Amino acid sequence: MYYDIIIIGSGPGGYVAAIRAAQLGKKVAVVEKSEIGGICLNWGCIPTKALLKSADVYTHAQHAASYGVSISGSIDADLPAMVQRSRGVAENMSKGVQFLFKKWGIIVHQGFGTLKDSKTVLVSNENEVVELSADYIILATGARARELPHIKIDGTKIIGYRQAMTLPNKPKSMVVIGSGAIGSEFAFFYQSIGTEVTLVEFLDNIVPLEDEEASKNLARAFKKIKMNVMTSSSVTQVDTSGELCEVSIETKKGEVKVSAEVVLSAVGVQTNLENLGLQEIGIVVEKGKVVVDDYYRTNVEGVYAIGDIVHGPALAHVASHEAIICVEKICGLAHVETLDYQNIPACTYTNPEVASVGLSEKAALEQGFELKVGKFPFKASGKATAAGNNDGFIKMIFDAKTNLLLGCSMVGDHVTEMIEEAVIIRKAKLKGHDIIKTIHPHPTMSEAVMEAAAAAYGEAIHIV
Repeated sequence: MYYDIIIIGSGPGGYVAAIRAAQLGKKVAVVEKSEIGGICLNWGCIPTKALLKSADVYTHAQHAASYGVSISGSIDADLPAMVQRSRGVAENMSKGVQFLFKKWGIIVHQGFGTLKDSKTVLVSNENEVVELSADYIILATGARARELPHIKIDGTKIIGYRQAMTLPNKPKSMVVIGSGAIGSEFAFFYQSIGTEVTLVEFLDNIVPLEDEEASKNLARAFKKIKMNVMTSSSVTQVDTSGELCEVSIETKKGEVKVSAEVVLSAVGVQTNLENLGLQEIGIVVEKGKVVVDDYYRTNVEGVYAIGDIVHGPALAHVASHEAIICVEKICGLAHVETLDYQNIPACTYTNPEVASVGLSEKAALEQGFELKVGKFPFKASGKATAAGNNDGFIKMIFDAKTNLLLGCSMVGDHVTEMIEEAVIIRKAKLKGHDIIKTIHPHPTMSEAVMEAAAAAYGEAIHIV
């Protein structure tokens, strides 16, 4: 069977590539060994947000009296019901992508795709091996949970994120190894519904890629809900021989032992490159990533790669933009703009949420910039106070010489919805006073963006 473009993988890189290619008139096939929509839609971004929403509703119900609402009877966190809702959300989103595929005439071949050569893909499933050919092949096979060599995931006592999303019962206790977005979100979710969580981070701060102030703010929020947060610590051993997991943790003060029903390993992801035929046809791979140019061409003519398997942050929105750039270049569109990897928003969906783009204050100083830094706390925000959660802040970091926005860090309610303003400001190369002089509606959380910019220039109205 011949196609213009074959895409291996249907995650946020693969399915977006397929739809954009079909929009541009190409005959497209997608090869997928599991669920349409990939990990993000089925086992990552979407279902985790459904779980976090359940935790949010549960938390608000517990504190209903502070909003003047009386709830009679007990308030329970029903984990199986939360999981059932989460799986339903994922299933509906997957069906949505399948509908779009049918609308655009995209053919799905279910099975494992392997490159026979630069124009041919072999699709293997339980029943047969099908040979497909195309002018162009796009690899979008994504990533999976990375395992520590001394802490192997068994799916029962030591689990990865997939098992964490579908536990049959709420554990009484859990140790989470790794405090990136995945680890922090699951730690927050389980602590919120009543599990005693210990969060272990090897580096000095949780969510270590974020601005240090943002990291410390989130750590305080976690400790406020009684989570045990251990930084500058590493798990050296997990003994699963007994009823509970006995976790050995090396800290600056020596080794400590923590007992837990479940250990969640959330130490990053590993690319899915095995058995794709890359080595056989000569595709260059370095440090577990496929080497590509600015338009995602590999060194083999006609073969492209996008998403988690190439350079750049392993984020769904990055994969989707790479997909569009890749396909538009293949299809010969004029003036295809390359992706600015210095202007990628990062989001962590805890409570408070954390979001950022560009340089942190520390990174900007290390790069030699002279800074103007403005910070606006949500304690001074009328909307945040009225909503009942004024924890957090917005920090804007400007180049004092050019007045351009170098970076922005946000902590607080709904900041993952607000970070895009900073992304647009950076892309449009707007300056500090462009933000200050732009009207923001009142009362909103987004006013804090304007106020933080004003604070950087000594013009803030609502803080000293």
